[in-house]
Amino acid sequence: MAEPFNIVVVGAGPAGLAAAEAALSNGARVAWLDAQATAGGQVWRKDLAHGWPRDAQNVIERVTQHANATWMPQTQVISAESGQLLLQDPSRAWRITYDALILATGARELLLPFPGWTLPGVTGAGGLQALAKQGWPLAGRRVVIAGSGPLLLAAAATAKRHGARVLGIYEQANKATVQRFARKLWHWPGKALQAASLRAQLAGIPYRYGSIVARAIGDGALQSIEVDGPHGVERIACDQLAVGYGLVPNVELAHWLGCAMQNEGAHPYLTVDATQRTSVANVYAAGEVCGIGGRDCAWLEGRIAGLAATGASIDGSVLRKQRHARAFAAALREHFALDPYIYDLPDLDTLICRCEDVPLHALDHHDNARSAKLATRCGMGACQGRVCGTALAELGRFPRSGLRPPLFPARLATLGELDSPCSQGSFS
Repeated sequence: MAEPFNIVVVGAGPAGLAAAEAALSNGARVAWLDAQATAGGQVWRKDLAHGWPRDAQNVIERVTQHANATWMPQTQVISAESGQLLLQDPSRAWRITYDALILATGARELLLPFPGWTLPGVTGAGGLQALAKQGWPLAGRRVVIAGSGPLLLAAAATAKRHGARVLGIYEQANKATVQRFARKLWHWPGKALQAASLRAQLAGIPYRYGSIVARAIGDGALQSIEVDGPHGVERIACDQLAVGYGLVPNVELAHWLGCAMQNEGAHPYLTVDATQRTSVANVYAAGEVCGIGGRDCAWLEGRIAGLAATGASIDGSVLRKQRHARAFAAALREHFALDPYIYDLPDLDTLICRCEDVPLHALDHHDNARSAKLATRCGMGACQGRVCGTALAELGRFPRSGLRPPLFPARLATLGELDSPCSQGSFS
């Protein structure tokens, strides 16, 4: 028998937390779940050494301890039908039903391949933050941060806080573009203050514009990198490289539910109305799944979705703040658009699919993801094409396609909970 809830919130980052809190404040019985063991999402991931940020801890405690809240950690949605979800955690599979569903599934890093990117010691910028907060040792290690956007500053600050020697921050956007963006920050005083605080924490660490990591070099592990910048190619000895080229909305569950989407470049995001309602009845969405907007935007949209899903009124000031936060996100996309040179970095032998060891040349003569998967197993590993499929879409090879359940790798016992697997589409 499926357990019933008024509201189910998928995701426990800022958007999911705000949605759960708003729904609980209106008397709803709420289930909120996340694939992680602790709430907070990526941006508020609990730091084993330093805990949660104070604001995050306060709201997490309020929601977790609420009498009408059911917290489901380490839980993934395997399949979805109208009004019902099939869930899996490390020990069991079960079903729940809902009157309204709020998708706060967040985003993942955009990882783009270049020679040497699979060497041990190379991660995403957000990946480095996650590792550091989970206790991975960085003390004394020589770290380089590269890629694009404000996430680089946050990643460098996290690395430094955990004892790393940050050798430099290498931003692919040119100096004039970054300075134009900085001059616009007065429109968002909170963001300007946050940027100033991060730069103060990183005083003395070189920040280079128009610089792209072209190659990672090492025998079994990272030993050095080549950075292509305004003054030519520079070789830098280092132990750790974190490269972040932005974020990609996690739309797989929304896609399976049939929610309407639109594209930002190669990556789709959900279409919602002013109350965060999607095109599917009783399904709402908030945060990065609606387009990359940042923490403040995610929080506001989560609150709007939680109120709307319970039929509560929404204060006009919240809607105005949300639109203002989305304007900041648009400015980010405009000023930190990726240099096309980045897409030309992988050579024919560069691995595209890390799970299945598929090099770029193996994808020649394939013009769609399904054909490539059948011939090479590209996208059939643990990430289910979330890394390689997204990268290939960004590189212009072919878009991701063929999304179908299970939405995450599932145990056979979990698949046995599906009523009629044939009617859901074949698994691969």
